[in-house]
Amino acid sequence: MKNEIKHFNGSTIYESDSDSLKKAVEEAVERGVSLSGATLRFADLTNADLLRANLSDADLTGADLTSMKLGKANLIGAILCNANLDNVRLCNVDLVGADLYGAKLGNADLTDANLADANLAGANLTKANLICANLTDADLAGANLTNADLLRADLTDANLTNAKLADAKLDLKH
Repeated sequence: MKNEIKHFNGSTIYESDSDSLKKAVEEAVERGVSLSGATLRFADLTNADLLRANLSDADLTGADLTSMKLGKANLIGAILCNANLDNVRLCNVDLVGADLYGAKLGNADLTDANLADANLAGANLTKANLICANLTDADLAGANLTNADLLRADLTDANLTNAKLADAKLDLKH
């Protein structure tokens, strides 16, 4: 069975003989194929290894990315609305302008992640590690940051309206 990874304009980005979409995506990343603009809505990519993947402007709405490895990945402008990113390693990931509205990021490791201008409104970031993350101009309205670690995070001009910050570790100098 062939698996095709499509661009949002309908063209094929990558074609694989792998028996699952997850394997096809991992194979494409391993071969250095850019998945920029890929349509992966509601894909099950649980535990996938996508280190250094280029998923800029990709649509991952509702995707299950639980326990995925995305270190040093490019997710600039990616759409991750209502995606499940619980327990995901997103260290040094570029998420500038990404749409994570309502995403699940419980226990996610976002150390040094760039989330400038990202939409995290309504996201669940319970126990997330956001040490040294760049959250400049990020929208965190209504986000759940209970027990999150925000030490040395840059929250300049971030919208924290109605955000839940119970027991969050904050460094108010930044």
